[in-house]
Amino acid sequence: YHKFEEFKAQGKTILFVSHDLSSISKYCDRVILLHKGKMLDQGTPKAMVDMYKQLLVHQDPVKQGEGNPQGKGDSENWREGFQVNPDTLEYGEKQAEIVDFVVLDEKGRQSNTIEKGTTFQIKMRVQFHENIQEPILAYTFKNIQGTEITGTNTMYEKASVEHPEAGRECVVTFTQRMDLQGGEYLLSFGCTGYRNGEFAVFHRLYDACNITVVSAKNTVGFYDMNSKVTITE
Repeated sequence: YHKFEEFKAQGKTILFVSHDLSSISKYCDRVILLHKGKMLDQGTPKAMVDMYKQLLVHQDPVKQGEGNPQGKGDSENWREGFQVNPDTLEYGEKQAEIVDFVVLDEKGRQSNTIEKGTTFQIKMRVQFHENIQEPILAYTFKNIQGTEITGTNTMYEKASVEHPEAGRECVVTFTQRMDLQGGEYLLSFGCTGYRNGEFAVFHRLYDACNITVVSAKNTVGFYDMNSKVTITE
């Protein structure tokens, strides 16, 4: 892509055809979105990436100026219209069961694509089939090679389920800023806790879905420290 910068500095026009959202966001000044052989819309990289994300989850894209679509984060079945990994590794005896999950972008839309630097939510719904002592609900991000990058849980965040009793249900929402480097990641979910004073794994969903982070800025490694740089001479 260094050649792109050279051409742009010379005032040349570059026609770049790609599905790489990070590269489109970083290198393009204007984007044309094609769908099924027809031009759907054109505009800024951010606006067209937003529309493309809607197409990925089979939503009718809202063109610029038409307003924002309503998110489906509170629908009965969150995973409808959300891309789930069919090869998810699942285990646990399900005394507490993760029955649904979803990722919502900064506009509250179901999406497997999150723009770096924006606030997003991870939601999971858990049903309790037995009385559970101190359930711990968690998520983790891994890279495609399988290295755990980051994650958290309700214990670390000092958030507790008030009534983890048989027949009840809870929804946990993790809200955070996306500061991972642009790329592909796998999101996993877990529900653990204690039975008779012993730690137990009730339900885990490994690699439940793929998350694409779109970034217009590169950093070294996996995480952006959001450094503020000043130079004095």
